[in-house]
Amino acid sequence: MKENKKIPYLRVLPIIIISILAYKLIDNIDGVTKSLKIFISLISPFLWAFGIAYFLNPQVKYFERRFKINRRLSLVIVYLILIGVLSFTIGIVTPKLFDNVKQIVVDIPKYVSVTEKFLNDNSEKLSFIENQEVSNYLRTNLTEFVQKFGNRLESGLNVAITTVINFTSGFFKFIIGLLISSYMLLDKEKIITSLKRGIYAMLGREKGEQFIQFGSEVDLIFSKYIIGKCIDSAIIGVLCLVLLTLINSPFAVLISIIVGITNMIPYFGPFIGMIFGGIIVIFVSPVKAFWVVIVIFILQQFDGWYLGPKILGDQVGLSPLWIIFAVVVGGGLFGVMGMLLGVPFVAVIRTLVEDIIDKKLEKN
Repeated sequence: MKENKKIPYLRVLPIIIISILAYKLIDNIDGVTKSLKIFISLISPFLWAFGIAYFLNPQVKYFERRFKINRRLSLVIVYLILIGVLSFTIGIVTPKLFDNVKQIVVDIPKYVSVTEKFLNDNSEKLSFIENQEVSNYLRTNLTEFVQKFGNRLESGLNVAITTVINFTSGFFKFIIGLLISSYMLLDKEKIITSLKRGIYAMLGREKGEQFIQFGSEVDLIFSKYIIGKCIDSAIIGVLCLVLLTLINSPFAVLISIIVGITNMIPYFGPFIGMIFGGIIVIFVSPVKAFWVVIVIFILQQFDGWYLGPKILGDQVGLSPLWIIFAVVVGGGLFGVMGMLLGVPFVAVIRTLVEDIIDKKLEKN
């Protein structure tokens, strides 16, 4: 009888153990964070491999279906194309990008001096402001503002250069990930079968099927949106480079890369790229800056009305209001990455909620 009374208390034991472990983790959060960073650094080649395989999988399937060739030959063709693009980027685009950034950093003091001179020469024009205190405040603080802006711009460019250098230092991990991704794509059916077996073992047949079905919907939303956006933004970046080169714009490579990257962000991205492009060129030539803004604006209209819908279609099925909500909230919570992935994430939540509502309605 005593044993039967003690046995129920054993149910509390896992909760006690989990509570103790949770307390230890919270109490040593710095150590946990450091260990987590080391762990992520160790598995980063596999994370790269998964990302590369996920991105290249549609291309491999396309070559298999379109030209009726086997998996190995499809992989060879796709990886040769990828290596060619990377070689072109590293050999031609990257040096020009560094030259653009270096030129801006070197010329920042000159830009600040020219702007200060312009403000001092035209300070008399501030006399139209009737409030003398406001006029004096503007005269005394405009120069300080320009200097601070120049320092901030220089600091931001230095951060960008540091980020590029850090990325370059991780290039070796990317190469390892590239090799591992080929094996992932070669044996993807075996990997998927193993994952399904594990899901069935943990969740059972019925719930496992539901989970796999939901996973397929998530994969469809993310793959079409992310890959479509990458292709769309790459085309816009190349077109921007061609057009800016035709009008002989300074920093054409840097501006085109900024426009291509910011184009990944729905609605707000094109305006961010346009503003950055104008700011970068305005110190060299206000007239050129005007034409740069016009070119980018026309290019973004072409993307919004024709190219984007042609490539992307309507994968996420969200209204403009929900897309703006996803970008704003995602950006507020997770920064740039949240702005990029907020739309497909909200689309996944919408799909999940709709499935739950449909099941509830069926039961009722």
